[in-house]
Amino acid sequence: MKATNTRYEFEQVQVVTDHLLQRAEDGWVVGYFLNNQLSSVFQPVFDASERRVAGHSAYIRSKPDRDAVLSPWGVFALASEDALLVSVDRLCRTLHAINYFKVASGQGSLFVSVQPRLLESVKDDHGLAFENILNLIGIGTSRVVIEIPSEVNRDLRLLRRVIGNYRSRGYRIAVNHSSANDGDMAELGSLYPDVVRLNASTLLQHDGTDTLLHTAHRLGAAILVRDIETRQQAIAAVRSGADLLQGRFLGKPARTVEVDEPGAVANVHQSAGGRSMNPDINFG
Repeated sequence: MKATNTRYEFEQVQVVTDHLLQRAEDGWVVGYFLNNQLSSVFQPVFDASERRVAGHSAYIRSKPDRDAVLSPWGVFALASEDALLVSVDRLCRTLHAINYFKVASGQGSLFVSVQPRLLESVKDDHGLAFENILNLIGIGTSRVVIEIPSEVNRDLRLLRRVIGNYRSRGYRIAVNHSSANDGDMAELGSLYPDVVRLNASTLLQHDGTDTLLHTAHRLGAAILVRDIETRQQAIAAVRSGADLLQGRFLGKPARTVEVDEPGAVANVHQSAGGRSMNPDINFG
């Protein structure tokens, strides 16, 4: 019965998708854009306090006709026109949703990014098409965290509009911290993001991160330290009071979904003195 339902969902999604979808030999769903086969990989995001997997960030991978591999940015660079960009972005999110929630049975939150050009070209109804896909596979929008690109930080009006639009549809929101928007973050008020993403390298260099973390926690947002490449960065993230941890030191993007805590997280937490995170943050 379960296999029948899954097949029905897959066929329904294919009907509303502009590009061909197929199941690979391992069961993973792939899509086709121009002459490229696209697939998903997922990187674990860890809850620093509970030391468990809180969700996964999704990334697209491409295999052209030859064996070369394009970067995610290389895939989107092929979409020179706005209409094509919208189409391939929806294809990528569709692949991520099916592979994470249905193929890999992901139990956490799915973090998906959007392209800056997409936010500028689509004036209204951000997230509507993706919501329709999620409805077809029986997943609520609250299971998805939309990652707003840092380029949008330069335009507070656009940032407000995009956050408000996605949030009205039930998505959770993550923004990227940049030194240029320290003051602007607090001005978002009721539209303050659910997650503020901070580079691990910035954490070690930026003197004002304590203020940022305090502001984020006061407004009910979680701090996600990303791009953790070394043990030193991981320890600094835990000691700073970060709520969520992500990076290749803790787990690489892969065509699988991590469900267990790696030893690296436990060891880092112990080395950092076992500091507990903000008890008022409830992410998951």
